[in-house]
Amino acid sequence: MELMYLNTVWVVLAAAMVLFMEGGFSLLEAGLVRTKNAVNVTMKIFVDLTIGALAFWLIGFGIMFGKDAFGIIGTNLFGSPEKIALSIELPSAAFVLFQMGFAVACISIVSGAVAERMNFKAYILTAALICTVIYPLSGHWIWNSDGWLAKLGMKDFAGSAAIHAVGGFAAFAMAKILGARKGRFNSDGSANVFAPSNIPLASAGAFILWFGWFAFNAGSTLDASNTALASIAINTMLAAASGGTSALFITMKKFGKADPSMTINGVLSGLVAVTAGCAFVSQWSAIIIGAISGVIVIYATLFVDQLKVDDPVGAVAVHGFNGVFGTIAVGLFDTTQGLLTTGDFSLIKVQLLGAAVVVVWGLLGGAFMAAVCEKTVGLRASEREEEEGLDMSYHGIPAYNELERFTDLPTSLYNFEETTGISVAPTRKEKVREVI
Repeated sequence: MELMYLNTVWVVLAAAMVLFMEGGFSLLEAGLVRTKNAVNVTMKIFVDLTIGALAFWLIGFGIMFGKDAFGIIGTNLFGSPEKIALSIELPSAAFVLFQMGFAVACISIVSGAVAERMNFKAYILTAALICTVIYPLSGHWIWNSDGWLAKLGMKDFAGSAAIHAVGGFAAFAMAKILGARKGRFNSDGSANVFAPSNIPLASAGAFILWFGWFAFNAGSTLDASNTALASIAINTMLAAASGGTSALFITMKKFGKADPSMTINGVLSGLVAVTAGCAFVSQWSAIIIGAISGVIVIYATLFVDQLKVDDPVGAVAVHGFNGVFGTIAVGLFDTTQGLLTTGDFSLIKVQLLGAAVVVVWGLLGGAFMAAVCEKTVGLRASEREEEEGLDMSYHGIPAYNELERFTDLPTSLYNFEETTGISVAPTRKEKVREVI
């Protein structure tokens, strides 16, 4: 009974930390998009935590953890996830809450990749579809003990494949179909850089995500008495630090500057990549995994740009590409079955298959969701809404209200050009737009 109490406290606290990561997603995305869309990305995170959470509780949990049919889908627990029978000393409600945090995180991966031009109603529909169908189905294959990939022996401790790769490649498909933001790419294929609105804000979001990731990974033990908690936590820390370090040094060498957004994404890539193997690899392996992930995120970001897929926050490179790498890395570095640590080929074969499956499923899922949105509420914001900014178009309020002072003062009483250094535009509306 004492273990039940300890496990309850541990898992509920871990679930709260995972759900708090949504605050990190919100700040990260708000800082990396343009000012006129900061409120919109924040509102999308609220959609994840409200509609997404309810959809997963009602339908998604049953598809993921319900009684298996053919190794593919769960068939019960709809609307009653608390009836799940657990083999560990833990109340079912705590397990459901923890899994809800994972489902919500999967949606938030898509949020950043489609930022600044997606119809808000379409995002609501997307959140519901991810939490009821897309994430739970592949999650069933990997994490339900009767799922077909689980039976083959696939290892994905906390979700490099089940959460990050699926979410990342669903985001890739949706961003590709949605199209780029106006002016993002030139006719010759070159990309124009849209400056982030607030790097310190994005950094704060990354720090929150980093903090929450200790619960994301270590909380997946579901057992407060498990001594592996410490090794999982330090592997998480080492991979994040290593990913950020390699990304930092590469940007200094490649671009001549220590790029903050790439360093942030390097840290996040290390966290994504080690998530599958944090319980199965050594500390040195975690450092190697993180270092490689920091390299991958930079070149994957450039590759995504070459494909003319507009991903404002780098979600595809961070979660998609490094989710796949982290899944494969288990087959290389696992202490008992890794190819590089033991010479055993059996696990790497399964991990490669699992990685390929989640990539294909993510792409198909993203294309399916885009098609459903297009046929129902419309996928993309109008040109006028995108130009005005989704904050005002969909929510009626800007992120930073002090900009309103430019519309309240007559031009003759406010020397705009002298004060700001920005050339005076013909109308007050254009002045505000230039600042934004």
